[in-house]
Parts: sequence; structure tokens; C-alpha cells
Amino acid sequence: MNILVIGTGAIGSFYGALLAKTGHCVSVVARSDYETVKAKGIRIRSATLGDYTFRPAAVVRSAAELETKPDCTLLCIKVVEGADRVGLLRDAVAPDTGIVLISNGIDIEPEVVAAFPDNEVISGLAFIGVTRTAPGEIWHQAYGRLMLGNYPGGVSERVKTLAAAFEEAGIDGIATENITTARWQKCVWNAAFNPLSVLSGGLDTLDILSTQEGFVRAIMQEIRAVAAANGHPLPEDIVEKNVASTYKMPPYKTSMLVDFEAGQPMETEVILGNAVRAGRRTRVAIPHLESVYALMKLLELRTSKSLWGNPP
Repeated sequence: MNILVIGTGAIGSFYGALLAKTGHCVSVVARSDYETVKAKGIRIRSATLGDYTFRPAAVVRSAAELETKPDCTLLCIKVVEGADRVGLLRDAVAPDTGIVLISNGIDIEPEVVAAFPDNEVISGLAFIGVTRTAPGEIWHQAYGRLMLGNYPGGVSERVKTLAAAFEEAGIDGIATENITTARWQKCVWNAAFNPLSVLSGGLDTLDILSTQEGFVRAIMQEIRAVAAANGHPLPEDIVEKNVASTYKMPPYKTSMLVDFEAGQPMETEVILGNAVRAGRRTRVAIPHLESVYALMKLLELRTSKSLWGNPP
């Protein structure tokens, strides 16, 4: 397939490179690191997949520069305030282009579906430890599993093709009939560790879990309860599995913490806010979630007012 990746951050670079490895023609829209990626490509460092350089078929600043529309567009940007996802996609989508959204959060799809009602929308979830360390430099620390499914449900041939390509490249590519349930499943981990890493002043996942396991478990159980109340029951052992796997993984600096330290917008609303609102709609008791969400909003307000200067 002719594939366009929008966003050369950690996620877009890593998964775009894997698709190129399997023979797909992969171009990228690069913004802040355009000059570096154009000149040198993207260097991937991975303990499990090796070190190599991904050289895209084309590097452009905007999809409008492409001569032909892609068969599939992967939008790999964080869903934060000010992110114009529809604007980024508009020049990257033809009537038969599949749109793949690889982002964290709950309810991230409706805005794109409304803007492109006739296009196939595929929702994607990355279970991975990967960081952009510098322009054109990606460090893959752990995992890499990618779940894909049509929104709001189902598995198309395009989903199967993408999942198979990722499997061929060396990671778990999973096609799922119910991607919305999978989103809630990932939110169990994200709603706990992402905000706590920021609110703790920069602690990694192991520090958080080893000192506040009970609090982490409480947040995870509340997400599980909200998911069930909204029609997406999760496995009974999901909290136990998340705790066990986090103890086993290398100490990890979350993506939300990386954004905070860089002075960038955080995914507070799609990870926490949407979950809190879903809990309130279904009258689920979520005291831990509401408290963490309130503290994150206060932190964002403090940062926006620069009361204490720039974040560390």
C-alpha cells in the first residue's frame, strides 16, 4: 500500500518504519523536525528489533505537497487542545483513503468520523514504551503491540492487512472486533500512571507503583467500573495483570510526563476527562479519578498562568 504517516514523533516514526520494512511505500508529514528527517531519515534504536534508519519514500511539510493521495493515512498525533486533526487530514484523504488514528484516549474518533463520513476509519492503540529523544531519533524501550479495529466496530480487509504487516515486522499486530472496549482496557493503565507521573513531580512507573500500589489499583478499578457501566466490561483480572506487567517492565517515563517537562499540552481530557464524564453520566462512584482529574486541571491552570515559572 501507499501509506502516509502524519506525525514523526515516537509513535508515527516507529510504526511507519515497521510498515516500510515490510515493503509498503511509506511517506511522512514532518513538521518541527522536517529538515532533519529530510536529510538523514529517522534513526530507530530498539533492544528487540535492532538499530536501523528509516528513510521515508517522501518527506513533506504538508499532505498538500504529495502528488497522489495515499491508500491509507496514519494520523499519529496526540489528541490535545489545539490539535487540528481534521485540518491535518483534509489534504491527505481521497474518497477511498483509509484513516487510521493511533492515539491514546476515550472517544477520540467521533470528530474525525463526522468530518469524513464516507471514509473507512480505523482506530489504533499502541501498547509500547517508545520515546522521541531528539529530532529524527527514536528510542524503543519495550513492547510494541498494536491493536487495530474499525470504528465503531468490525475488522475490514485493510485492518487485516495492516495487522499482518506489523506481525511480519516483528511485533504483535492484533485485529479486534471491538476497538472501543480495547480503548477502555488501555485506559486502565493510562489513567493511573500518566497523571501520577506528572503530579508526583517526575517519578517513573516503578517508583509510583512500588510506593503507591493501593492508590494505583483504586484508579484502575474505577476505570474498570466506568467501562462496564458504559457497555464495555473488562476482564476481572485486568488490574492484577496491569500491576504485574508494570513491575516487570523497565522503569518508564510516561508520555504525559515527557510532554509536561517539554511545556507541551497534555492528554488530560482524552485520558482522564472523558473517563470522568462517562462515569458521571452513568452515576459510577469515581472519587480517585475525580480527585486526580481535578489536580491535573489545577496544575494546567498554574502552568498556563506561569505562577511558578516554567515546569521543570
